[in-house]
Order: sequence, then structure tokens, then C-alpha cells
Amino acid sequence: MSDTQPVILTCAQPTGGLTIGNYLGAIKNWADMLESNNCFFGIVDLHAITVDYTPAELRKNTLSCVAQYIACGLDPKKSNIFVQSHVTGHTELAWVLSCMTPLGELQRMTQFKDKTKNANNDDDTSSNDEPQSKIFVNSGLLMYPVLMAADILLYNANSVPVGADQKQHLELCRNLAQRFNQKYSDTFNVPEPYIAKQGQRIMSLQDPSRKMSKSDVNLNATIFLLDDPKVIRKKIMSAVTDSSAVIEISEDKPGVTNLLNIYSAFTNQSPEAVAATYDGKGYGDLKSDLADLVIAQLTSVQERYNELMKDTQYLESVLKEGAEGAQKLAFKTLRKVYKKVGFLNRF
Repeated sequence: MSDTQPVILTCAQPTGGLTIGNYLGAIKNWADMLESNNCFFGIVDLHAITVDYTPAELRKNTLSCVAQYIACGLDPKKSNIFVQSHVTGHTELAWVLSCMTPLGELQRMTQFKDKTKNANNDDDTSSNDEPQSKIFVNSGLLMYPVLMAADILLYNANSVPVGADQKQHLELCRNLAQRFNQKYSDTFNVPEPYIAKQGQRIMSLQDPSRKMSKSDVNLNATIFLLDDPKVIRKKIMSAVTDSSAVIEISEDKPGVTNLLNIYSAFTNQSPEAVAATYDGKGYGDLKSDLADLVIAQLTSVQERYNELMKDTQYLESVLKEGAEGAQKLAFKTLRKVYKKVGFLNRF
């Protein structure tokens, strides 16, 4: 990796398994960026404690996330894979940025409002609620976007791969970078969103109006990278379509369109080209073939993952090297920031 290459940073919480949406919409594209960019892949465990969690599961999920990243094609020798809490600077920069962030901006964040909407409704017993429907509104939930901004600016990232649900947070990050630069002189790059060309939005198999999510309460809505082949086939065969038997890309057929987009992302064909191969065929043919395709593609990922999880020493060495690479850049940024805001040099 060269210091002159553009810096691309992306982070994920170690909560639950990764989905094919994560793989097709993000990780698969990240692997293609390694040769021409200085890439940092963070597992943000500090963000994960803003909601109820179990410490032992957090540790296990963190290592599992690393193993899944590598199994999906992220080469530790060509990137920095690190854990957020292993790098000094994330929380320190977040404090500086929090002192430049109006409270109102944070309270208007859509995710904050969504996550806390049931907090004051103790009588809400809807069966559709997630297990944490009665949320203890800690200040971490409110400050989450500032820590996310610090994650990005600490590495002076040029680009950040983001989904639609994170665009508002990235916009706050851009505003904070500009605000700091205007007050203290040019310090931060103003990061741009990195939008993948294909497979960027995989939708729920049961409600194609919503993005596929690892936190979906409907287990049939989401395909996880580590799902058993029989489970994958069952989920795809039960995916929502419509009463028409025509296989085509259409706004009126979101379920079929989603299946075609998944097929397209796995094969690098256009969705229209995939649809053309099923002219005159039925949904059952498409679903069966798609199940075969997904299972075949994920078999090598699962085999590699299982190998990695048996070698925790290797995974820990990856994180150690990744943290060392990340720390060099983080300290460089933090020293510059501390000097500009008026702090004395450290002894």
C-alpha cells in the first residue's frame, strides 16, 4: 500500500452474521478496491455497545466478523483490518468533534429517532417489535454519528462506502470536516460516498420494499453468509413474488426484480440479461436456479470461514497488524488536530 493512494474506509458493527446483502452490496466491491486504494476495514465494537449486548458474544462476533471478511476476499496483506477499540484516537477525536456539533443536529438524525421511538412507550407490546423495543436511551445512541464521523476523519478518508441508511450520518461527517477546516484551517478531507455500480441494494425476501437486514425479525427475509444450504434454498423458494408469471424487471414486480438483482450481482450479468434467459419460464425455475447459484457461491466462503475460526491466533495476528497500520495514521491525524485546537504537545 502506498501513502499516495486514496484512502477508503468502511466499518461494520460485530452484531450478528453478515448477509448476502452485506456481501453483494459491500464486501465484494471492497475486495475490488484493494489494488488501487489504501483500504481500512474497521470492526466498530465501540458502536456496538450503544444497545443492549452480551460481552462474551461481542468478543465472539468480533472475531467472526474478521473471519467472514477474509473468507469473502479481503486480503489482510493488502489492507488494514482492525478493531476500533484497539486504536487510540477514535473516542478522542469524537470528543473534539462533539464540541462542534449542535445538539439539535443529533436529535434530528433519523436513526436516532427510529431507535428511540418506543423508549417512552412502556405499554407497547406489539409482536412486531424487536427484542429491544423498550430502549434505554443512553447518550451513546445520540452521539453515535459523531463517533462515526471521527472513525472516518481519523484516517482522512477520501471515500466511504455507505448504504442509504448511513447517508445522513456521512453528511454530518462532511459538515463537521468543513466546519473544522473553516475554523482551524484545512485539516480534513471532505469524504465522498462510494457508491457501488452493482448489487448495492439487496432487498428483503419477504418485504422487497425494505433493505435486507441482519436484524429482521422474519428469519425467512434474510440470507446469511453462514446459512446451511437447505436453509438458503428454503428461504429463496419462499421469497415473495406476485400473481403474474412473467419474469421481468419492473417497479410493479419488486419481489421478482429483487431475485433478478441478486442473480445479477452473483454473476455480473445485467438484471435484464438474466430475465431474458427465463423468457417463457416460471418463478419456480428462477428460484431453484438462484438457490443453486447462491449455495455454490457461498460454499467456498463457508469452508474458508470454518478454517479461519479454528485458527484464532492467525485472526488475532491480522488484527494486531491492522491496528498497527491504522494507529500510525490515527496518531498523525490526532497530533495535527490537538495542535490546532490548542492542546499542548504530549510529553
